[in-house]
Amino acid sequence: MRRRDLLKLGGLAALGASAAACGGSGSGSGSGGDVELQFMYWGSTFEKAAVERMLKQYQQKHSGVTVKPLYTPDEYDVKLNTLVASNRLPDVGYVPLAMSFRLGEQGKLVNLFPYLKKYPQLAGYLPDAYLWSGQDNLHGVATANEIELLWYSKSAIAAAGVTPPPADAASAWTWDQLVETAYKLTVDQNGKHPDEPGFDPKQIKQFGISSSITYGAAWYGFLRSNGVDFADEAGKKCLLDTPEAIEVFQNLQDLIYKHRVAPGPGQLAATGDDVPGTNILLKTKRVAMVVDGHWSLLDMNESKVDYGIGVLPKYAEPFTSTQVAGASAVFAGGKHEQEAVELFAFHNDPRYVDLFAKGLWMPQEKKYYEDQAAIDSWTKNDLHPPEFRTAVVDYARDHGVPVFGNRVKNMSSISSDVLTPALQEIETGKRPAGEILKAAAPKITSMLQGWQHTQDL
Repeated sequence: MRRRDLLKLGGLAALGASAAACGGSGSGSGSGGDVELQFMYWGSTFEKAAVERMLKQYQQKHSGVTVKPLYTPDEYDVKLNTLVASNRLPDVGYVPLAMSFRLGEQGKLVNLFPYLKKYPQLAGYLPDAYLWSGQDNLHGVATANEIELLWYSKSAIAAAGVTPPPADAASAWTWDQLVETAYKLTVDQNGKHPDEPGFDPKQIKQFGISSSITYGAAWYGFLRSNGVDFADEAGKKCLLDTPEAIEVFQNLQDLIYKHRVAPGPGQLAATGDDVPGTNILLKTKRVAMVVDGHWSLLDMNESKVDYGIGVLPKYAEPFTSTQVAGASAVFAGGKHEQEAVELFAFHNDPRYVDLFAKGLWMPQEKKYYEDQAAIDSWTKNDLHPPEFRTAVVDYARDHGVPVFGNRVKNMSSISSDVLTPALQEIETGKRPAGEILKAAAPKITSMLQGWQHTQDL
């Protein structure tokens, strides 16, 4: 949940004293002419340690280069905007997705397109990983290829005597099958299910399913599976008021208020709005199944949850959101652009970063989804369950669609001004989804400026 907010808002972290250490645009040379670079990033304490290990490896392999980590775990977008305004940018780092397009268009990020021939690794990424600010202007890549999955508690599934969610797209549940299973997994304090007399919806011990209405990546796969997109082909007309889109959101609302198998606003929060992570929800059996991102794998293993992974339910063709991540880029104006690009190419390479094998990140290079030896290099370990190959690797490769929020121009304003308030209202259950979406879609249409530029290499 917390990482979900990070990806949505693009924000994390107090730069503190390390920000003050940024000197000028990019960094200079140390004594003796050695190169000094700065790498700015966000993340959990685990990600912090992994990035620092990666930077040490880079320094070992590049004699004469020193990299200073600028760990920024809060208010990342605010701190980065401050550095941009004062022309005190780092050399390489994470960039919130929406901000990356703005900085790319302003020339604040190095155009990586000319470097693709020199660094074949960069030319071998998944097509949807590349972030373009215009023709031949490649301003960065999505840091990792994260997807949405259906996580479940094995013990809760076993106790209910139901079949686990399918681990391959060909066997994906229909929406009705999801609802049917969720009924059997939902129990109140007296052990009654929602379809039994005497069920108390105010005293639910275990919910069958949790799937966010307000988080775009969670429902975008359902939208595409039902044959509709967020906007039309030109990116100028919002399609959330179509029957197909309304069906998706009404089904999500019905999980809470009609079927009573999913939690509503505030029902999972221990204090205030602080909802426990998916690993805690499954481990405590507060919820039996949760739609959440691949990055949860790290917390599942760290918390020793008895979990399983399934693919999302489908309407027609199965789909899941991909590229649910922030961006990485090289900042323009530095004195050591060549070395900075080399660090950029190094920083999310599974050979040097254990975040892939540990379960937080999914690789961006195509070979890690196609070549068996490459697939084994990040998935063949005790931290990846047996179903991971079909439920994640094959599913992402064959049924992934890049999340709309990364591709719609002006998405930040659209989300804050119209989309999020509308989704929050759907979540309250006070009005039908169709009524809310039919009012919101024209407003979104008036703000749409088209899809972000894409191009084939």
